[in-house]
Amino acid sequence: MSYHISTKSVQEGYSPENGQPRVTPIIQSTTFRFDSSEHIGKLFDLEVGGHFYSRLSNPTVEVPEKKIAAMEGGVGAMCTSSGQSASLMAILNICECGDNIISSSAIYGGTYNLFAVTMKKFGIDVVFVDMDASSEELQKHFNDRTKAVFAETLANPALKVLDFEKFSTLAHNNGVPLIVDNTFATPVLCRPFEHGADIVVHSTTKYLDGHAVALGGAIVDAGKFNWNNGKFPMLTTPDSSYHGIVYTETFREAAYITKARVQLMRDMGNMMSPMNAFLLNLGMETVALRIEKHSANALEVAKFLQTNDKVAWVNYPGLEDNSQYKLAQKYLPDGASGVISFGLKGGRADATKFMDSLKLAAIVVHVADVRTCVLHPASTTHRQLTEEQLKECGIGSDLIRMSIGIEYAGDIIDDIKQALAQI
Repeated sequence: MSYHISTKSVQEGYSPENGQPRVTPIIQSTTFRFDSSEHIGKLFDLEVGGHFYSRLSNPTVEVPEKKIAAMEGGVGAMCTSSGQSASLMAILNICECGDNIISSSAIYGGTYNLFAVTMKKFGIDVVFVDMDASSEELQKHFNDRTKAVFAETLANPALKVLDFEKFSTLAHNNGVPLIVDNTFATPVLCRPFEHGADIVVHSTTKYLDGHAVALGGAIVDAGKFNWNNGKFPMLTTPDSSYHGIVYTETFREAAYITKARVQLMRDMGNMMSPMNAFLLNLGMETVALRIEKHSANALEVAKFLQTNDKVAWVNYPGLEDNSQYKLAQKYLPDGASGVISFGLKGGRADATKFMDSLKLAAIVVHVADVRTCVLHPASTTHRQLTEEQLKECGIGSDLIRMSIGIEYAGDIIDDIKQALAQI
């Protein structure tokens, strides 16, 4: 039976049998007992499935993995210790020294720094491109060592909507996968695989958890990309660390996500903890309800801000006069999530005073949970970027990022009103 996304968020991942716990149990054990050395040897050789050490897999962690895969429509998923880990491993799984990727410049500041600085130390170059550039202009950046295209469904905090059709066509015409960070949209609002993406990553710390209690990330594999095109020997040639196993031959459509787990997770060890997986799964059970409320509240707040004479501009893809509105209607017809950005006519000084005057909304280095929060990205999450890089990311010095929670919208607006009155 095919279930609605709301049902999947509640029911997928764990089906207790007769007499078993109704709620997902926390299996805190690092290791598991076996009746024979032969069986555990087969586990290490990837000849049989199962859990044997929690750095690779764990029964509790497996629950949100299965749930996220089902919600996104993928063949498999792997949870990681953070969203940054997911983005890093998604690239390292198919790139090595000398390779490069093409990335939208309008991405989260931490990801930008990961790509621009840290991955370069691994010998992997990144070309940052303008999402609005033409296909012809973007094509000029591809070469024979390009291994992936990376972008966000909804850019953080520029709130640009990815043109899936343009970017997936470009990626596939060049024989590389499109990797999409779907953190802000969640699979409730957008399922990138339905629009041509091949790999999805999440910072589950955000809306999927929804309560700011558990760091985590996830990689999801659509299972549809053709890795046998000569560009991905890491997947199509023997892996000496597993007695010459060839991932595409043994695991077929699940080759990418299997390699990520048994090779990268084995060696890097950035697995999600069972406790965080338990908390994540609890959050995901209500994500469909929450994201609807986040989106509705954000639209109401954005419309209010447009009417205030102290506000210079408002950016929210759900507004009909927004530059991203048409793309949002195409790819996010059920809502544009809960994050808005805006600037005040008094610039950075007024932005600081406004944020300091808020009472209900809190200034926190976080986004996308049930509580309304606010941040000045240029001086916090993106402060490591140069002025030129900030401009490429679509972040001005006056930009205020506001993550609208699920409180009563009127109370959020009243809080904004009294803070604006202090300016």
